[in-house]
Amino acid sequence: MQPEGPYRFTEASGVCQVGSAWWAVDSQDRLLTVAVLEGAAAADQPWREAFTNAADTLAQTPGGPRYVNADFAAARPWVAYPAEVENAADKLFGLLGMPLRSPHLEPVGDLATRAMPATTPVAPATPTSGVPSSAVPASGQPASGVPASGVPASGVPASGVPASGVPISGPPGSGIPSSGVPVSGAPSSGAPPVWAAHATGSPVVATPPADPPAAHPGPADPGPPHDPFASPARRIQPSPPPRPRTGLRLGVAALALAVLAAGGGLAVWAVTRGADAPPPAGPAGAFPTATPAAGFRPWSQAAPYSAQERALATAAPGLVFVEAVFNGYLRDGRTGALLNPTPVTFQRRCSGFVVDPAGHVLTNGQCVAPDEPVARERALYTLGRILVAGKKLTPGALDGWVRSRTAGTRFTGKEPDRPPSSQVFVQLNQATGGLTGTPAIAGEVVRTRAADAGDLALVKVARPDLPGVELGDAAALTPGGVVVVAGYHTVDADFRDATYTLRSKTVQVTATDTGQGAVPLFRIGDDIGIYSHGGVALDPAGRVVGVLTNDRSGAGGANRAVVPVTAARELLAEAGVAPTLGDADRLYRRGLDAYFTGRDATAVSQLDAVARGGNGNELAEAYRRSAADRQQLTAAAPEQSNLPTVLFSGLGGALLATLAIGVVLLARRRSRR
Repeated sequence: MQPEGPYRFTEASGVCQVGSAWWAVDSQDRLLTVAVLEGAAAADQPWREAFTNAADTLAQTPGGPRYVNADFAAARPWVAYPAEVENAADKLFGLLGMPLRSPHLEPVGDLATRAMPATTPVAPATPTSGVPSSAVPASGQPASGVPASGVPASGVPASGVPASGVPISGPPGSGIPSSGVPVSGAPSSGAPPVWAAHATGSPVVATPPADPPAAHPGPADPGPPHDPFASPARRIQPSPPPRPRTGLRLGVAALALAVLAAGGGLAVWAVTRGADAPPPAGPAGAFPTATPAAGFRPWSQAAPYSAQERALATAAPGLVFVEAVFNGYLRDGRTGALLNPTPVTFQRRCSGFVVDPAGHVLTNGQCVAPDEPVARERALYTLGRILVAGKKLTPGALDGWVRSRTAGTRFTGKEPDRPPSSQVFVQLNQATGGLTGTPAIAGEVVRTRAADAGDLALVKVARPDLPGVELGDAAALTPGGVVVVAGYHTVDADFRDATYTLRSKTVQVTATDTGQGAVPLFRIGDDIGIYSHGGVALDPAGRVVGVLTNDRSGAGGANRAVVPVTAARELLAEAGVAPTLGDADRLYRRGLDAYFTGRDATAVSQLDAVARGGNGNELAEAYRRSAADRQQLTAAAPEQSNLPTVLFSGLGGALLATLAIGVVLLARRRSRR
């Protein structure tokens, strides 16, 4: 039965006698592993406390798995871990002495029937398959999980206790379950009387036969009368003195010392609990709870706390949606006559990124400054759709109508010798198509590079101090290597007023291509949509190493080609622009570093300063809230129990005392010899 909780449970990944582990996803489609205490253990308070203490102990152990959420008060307590933390549930149940196994294997039984205290061992009537009789019950089946071969099948005795001898019982309130006992003291081959069971199941003792009586001499021949007092030998031999029972006394003394040590340890723990315990580290798994208006959540597009998430979080604030609006007239190429009396307006949409605090944006060249044949074809399709809407052209004839007019048509401005007018707008975070007012920011094209020289354009926008990106090294683009690509995308059917959001993928660089111009291109194995050209390829540090562009050699025109960042640097140098980060960008990166390394107080302070700066970086506020949430989880985390240390210290002292007594007794025996 699936557990109850705030997650959607997909599949059980492991089970044991006291619980199970599940794959689950949360409301933001993040993958997690959830460990659940179930069955009789979930109804037993010592087991619940042991489950809670085990989760907290692992979270506070250096390098141990740290949970992201938990409910220890639920009917079936549970703990959730990020999916990338390997074997978290296995470590949790392993600490309880209940290792997980595959859910597809034979069930090991419930705590109510398996995890009961060990009873007196039962011996079989006849050993089978060469297995010692002490290992096989009267039923003929192997006992304690031991098959006929003598090799343990699961490592878990049928009584429900670990074969390792680790106890799974303890005093109530200690955090150790109350049922089950260690089995390391199982009787050996030299043990006293064997126990057998009647059909009723009640044990009886098979007492060994008594020693045979001494043989009496038979009748003798009559002889001379015997004088009983003639022999000087003593007729009554004194009984030997009883052997000293030093072994029993030693065992009793050791047991008393162990009990006193354990009791003293419990008393010390009860008095000092919470007095000298260090402040807990607390779980470090709180995901950002704020939902940026951008709709872009790096922690949902990559494994949480992974290098991919950090790269996306670093670069995403500096990525922008770019929309160019063109307005002009279609004319007959020979006569100059207008094909339509009113101007034709169309838009081109793509992605871009900010390269300096002055507001310079790099994007795709054919998007914001297309060649005249490209603009002419787009204008003809726009006019053709207008004719289709007015019932002057059928939809099936649209492509043929455009082809028949492409060669003999010009797209100009209002005057035949003037080019069509154009405007460029950029939007941060989430964008809306066709928007020319706030929050869209107007810009103008400063410089371009031809399609065969990198297909890039430099745009200067009217607003400075926008969040920016950092340029990296094109050496990261090597065939067989992996990069993270990001750009804008929409799922809306009507592109004109659609909502555009950032999208990312981890892709492989498949090849190098020098056939599309002077600048070599790198092909990648996947793309993120038709509006991603002008987007970025990132290295693990979140630096831009390439710009996405159209693959004109194939792939259906998809944006599966990457222009190396060296071409972007050359364009910036030609325009006299030095790519650099602003003060807010550097502070944001320091805050992210603190966040991803667990320094929450520093992360809250630095990210809050960026968020209050008002430069449009909405991820700064999202990660600030996440760091603050983790601080609260740390403060609310239960104290670390020092009970195991106290108990083991006491037992160690008892063991030393027992050894000392043994050494003294051994020395006395040798002196008597």
